[in-house]
Formats: sequence, structure tokens, C-alpha cells
Amino acid sequence: MAKITDSNDKKEMGFFEHIESLRWHIMRAAIAVVLCSFIAFLQKEFIFDYLLFGPSRADFPTNKLFCWLEQNYSFIRGLCIQDAHFTFINTDIMGQFMLHIQMSLYVGAIVAFPYILWELWRFVKPALHEREIRNTQGIVFVTSILFTIGCAFGYFIIAPFSLNFLIQYQATSIVQNMIDINSYIGLLITMTIPVGILFELPMLVYLLTKLGIVTPSLMKNGRKIAYVIILVVVAVITPQGDLTSLLLISAPIFLLYELSIGISARVHKQQVLEEL
Repeated sequence: MAKITDSNDKKEMGFFEHIESLRWHIMRAAIAVVLCSFIAFLQKEFIFDYLLFGPSRADFPTNKLFCWLEQNYSFIRGLCIQDAHFTFINTDIMGQFMLHIQMSLYVGAIVAFPYILWELWRFVKPALHEREIRNTQGIVFVTSILFTIGCAFGYFIIAPFSLNFLIQYQATSIVQNMIDINSYIGLLITMTIPVGILFELPMLVYLLTKLGIVTPSLMKNGRKIAYVIILVVVAVITPQGDLTSLLLISAPIFLLYELSIGISARVHKQQVLEEL
């Protein structure tokens, strides 16, 4: 069993002690999510008027920036997003109340994410050797930063393109867009939280290289395939149909992949040196 260090000595923890320890870590993380969600619940105007519907409006900061770029630089085309014309509908008597709770929980979970990671790290840390602890210093901070950047990228870049295209798209003028609010939220969440997780690629590669599952050569040899997959995925989630949008969104993900190769190479080199 893993060892845990207290203020006096090291002792072996039994299976049920591990379960009890994990339970308290989960409970503290859950309390953090509830507290952050409660604070978000009180900020109804900000959550709905600005956060939820922002990416679909022309006055959204990202949309204003893209329109300015398109107006001032002739080689940039297809970025400017105008107001989408649609109507949100709610068909459930408790729909708006449940929507308020749902959005508060999403925001609370995102805000509490660093603390959740810290609790997970506190649970795992006693099982690590001192060298492993030194090698993973700052892992919670870096992972939290990557997740935050990924969510921000999805919210400020990917979401405006995708939402405006899909909301305004018409196969025929006979059908008018009356959008279920839950459908809109589902799409918005899909464009933010999964992208935040995607931005954890460098940390995932770091851990997989440590375990010997991934090597730098494997990632280099699979670079072309990975780039094609990235382009296809981006083309699907941002169906704008122009090269500028595709490259704008794909470029950071390409950089993440290259950064992951560098991280894998560094970890692999350290492992080779330690074996000598």
C-alpha cells in the first residue's frame, strides 16, 4: 500500500483508510464546487446577459475585434460576425429555474477546477517518492492554467464562430429558428469545457511519457496524421467554410502538439540519463 507522511513518522495506510481519505478529498472538492456555484447563482445578470448569450452578439469583444481586423486589413475575410436572428424558447414550467441552477453549476465547476486538482494531488502525493514529488512540482498550477486557457479559447474564439453559423444557418426560409435554450447551452458547453480538457494535452503527454507509453519518436512520426485529425475536427466544430477561420482555430492546437513533443523529448532524455 502507499505510504503517507504525518508530522511524526511514516505509516502504512490500509485499504479502508485510503477509501476514507479519498472520501474526504471528494467531499472538500464537492463543497468547493457548491460554494462557487452558489456565488455564481447570485450573479444572475452577469451569468445570463453577458456570459451565456455573449458569444452570439455582435458587441461581444471577440466579434468586435474580428470586425475591426476585417475592416482594416484587406487580406482578412470571413471573421466579422453580426447579430444572429433567432428566438429562444422554454417549454418547461421549471425550465428557467433549472437553467439558472444548471449554469451556476457549470460556472462553479470551472472556477473550482484548480481546487479539485489540488485535492486530487493531495490524495496522490503520499504514494510518490521524493524524486517524483520534485519532478511534479507545480503540476496543479500548470494544469489549471492550461485548462483555463483552453476554456477561454473555446469560449472567446470557437464558440462565436460555431454558434453564429449554426444559429443563422437555414436550409430553407420556410423553417424559422426557434431554439430550445437547453440546446444552445449544450452547444456552448461543448465548445468550452472539452476544449479546456484538450488543452491538457501537454500534461497528458508528460504523464504517458513518464509511464513509457508515449515516446518523442512516436509523436514525431504521427505528426502528419495528428495534424489531419486536428484540421478535420476543427472543420466540423467550426463550419465556417473559409481558410482564415480554420487556421485561426487550428494554430494553437498545432502549437500544443509541438509543445507536447518537446515535453516528451525532455522527459525521455531525463529517463535515459537516470538509467545510465
